[in-house]
Amino acid sequence: MGSDAERRELRSGFDRHARAYQRTRPVLPEQAFDDLARLAGLVPGARVLEIGCGTGQATLPLAERGVTVTAVELGPRLAAIARRRLAAFPSARVLVTSFEDFEAAGSVFDAVVAVSSLHWVDPGQRYARPFALLAPGGAMAVAGCRWARPADVGQFWTDVQEDYRAVGYAGGPPPPAEQIGPWRFPPEAAPFFVQTAAMRYPFEVSYSSADYLAILASQSTTRALGEAASADFLARVRRRLASSGWPRLTIRYVGFVTVGRRREQGQH
Repeated sequence: MGSDAERRELRSGFDRHARAYQRTRPVLPEQAFDDLARLAGLVPGARVLEIGCGTGQATLPLAERGVTVTAVELGPRLAAIARRRLAAFPSARVLVTSFEDFEAAGSVFDAVVAVSSLHWVDPGQRYARPFALLAPGGAMAVAGCRWARPADVGQFWTDVQEDYRAVGYAGGPPPPAEQIGPWRFPPEAAPFFVQTAAMRYPFEVSYSSADYLAILASQSTTRALGEAASADFLARVRRRLASSGWPRLTIRYVGFVTVGRRREQGQH
């Protein structure tokens, strides 16, 4: 992530792609949500604060497990979709605000959950604010999905790297799934949380060519290229897809769920 101004600009851009975001963003396997609830001690009725819920990719599975969810989302279009999806769950509410500006009004929570969102939070508040909002013994759960190299690396996946390089994308192709381990709490979280579990979940999602382009367009790394370069990049990939003749693409992901307990006074 670049400067604070760049981070704030990029995190607000997902709202422009709200429908595509809902349609294409990967959702962790059900087992991951079962494990999250178990490892964080989320019994029915537990009070959960979710950071950056998007269109409810994690909010809905949490609500289905009986917890009371307060979700904050910066984008009003994303939040509107999440509210529609959660209409059957009166114990779930979505507030249009950033996590930094969320007014707790004295509320405390049993868990704070961040799914594919923690890196967008002000670094100075990433762990200190969840700590302050949690009840004693509360949990912080961090989850998300990382791209992995497809199991069947066909010619398209080899050739498309040329399009990434052409527009200045840093780095190379994603690593194989077996080389991607679970996410772990960094040293700056140590004053606030004791890590208790770190799990990983390899899975695959099949996309149409159009949806593959949509997920690329909505990614912050694409938007960070700037308008001209991102348009060039997407046009290159579109031509590559058309020439490959692939009607669908299978993307491999490695999901992760990591849980930490609120560090209490005198705990080492």
